[in-house]
Amino acid sequence: MTNISMRSVSKFFDGGDIIANYELDLEVEDGEFLVFLGPSGCGKTTALRMIAGLETPSDGEIYFDDDRVDDMPPADRNVAMVFQNYALYPHMSVRENIEYPLKVRGVPPEERDERVAEIAELLHIEDQLDSDPASISGGQRQRTSLARAIIREPSVFLLDEPLSNLDAKLRLEMRSELKRLQNELDITTVYVTHNQEEAMSMGDRIAVMNEGTIRQVAEPEELYRRPKTAWVAQFIGSPPMNLLEGTNRDGTIRVDDENSVPAARETTSADVSVGFRPEDAAVTTTEPDTDWRLRGTVKTVEPLGEYVLVNVDVGDTTVNAKVDRTDVESGQQVFLSVDPDDVYLYDGDGELVA
Repeated sequence: MTNISMRSVSKFFDGGDIIANYELDLEVEDGEFLVFLGPSGCGKTTALRMIAGLETPSDGEIYFDDDRVDDMPPADRNVAMVFQNYALYPHMSVRENIEYPLKVRGVPPEERDERVAEIAELLHIEDQLDSDPASISGGQRQRTSLARAIIREPSVFLLDEPLSNLDAKLRLEMRSELKRLQNELDITTVYVTHNQEEAMSMGDRIAVMNEGTIRQVAEPEELYRRPKTAWVAQFIGSPPMNLLEGTNRDGTIRVDDENSVPAARETTSADVSVGFRPEDAAVTTTEPDTDWRLRGTVKTVEPLGEYVLVNVDVGDTTVNAKVDRTDVESGQQVFLSVDPDDVYLYDGDGELVA
């Protein structure tokens, strides 16, 4: 197992005009499954490529345990990387693709056969070893790609959006397989995705990135329940957290001409944002007996099977409420109420008020 340490790592392109990553500080523990999560273009793949050695940092240092590796060639880092496009050799069988890293290292055929059989059984593709990559399913091709990476016995496992080419059912299946595999092998793993479900279900911790910087690193539950910034709050969750901008006057926040609510926390900031998760909001047609309520007009009602999503216009902002069932209709005036313990408060800089 290997500990990965990124210390004030930055990456610039075009002579410094383009900032891909800026002062990344991150520790990935031995055997941990860490996920880089963020929108397209946020710098997560560049960060992964610097760990792999495919990009050289412009500033900062990268360590594997106590060894500095940012100037070390990729071949000397003992990392295995799996890409989005599988990158299998079409003229080789599944077996030949998997054993190729051992073959180029001069591992004897008998040992190669034994290790291929073990890895194929681990990934449930033992009955596909003599097939061509073009004749097997997308999920089996991804398993083959994983097997080829794992058979090298790397100390660090890097995965760049490996499931994005699979359909929804296969993605769900492979998420479970990847997590099981990582638990069994106990390899330090860094995984890149823009898919929140993948990140939340698979990662031991998640590093949320935006505009080349890490905005928060936390376990999935903490990330969801305690986003440190307004940006993270609105990025995590589906639908994301509702945020309403307001003005704080002596502990009362004026949201619009019709709505004022008590501040859930004490703050000296005059400009604030109040937030709540859609599942924490109740929707009623009669005014609730609570100070933390908002008046609005139903914009749309979306039945989604396990819940109903009610979109409500509150002033100039549309907020979402996830409810079990409802009789409200578009155009109807309603009230949203939230337990004050479930309300978040962010100051004018977008930082969480504790």
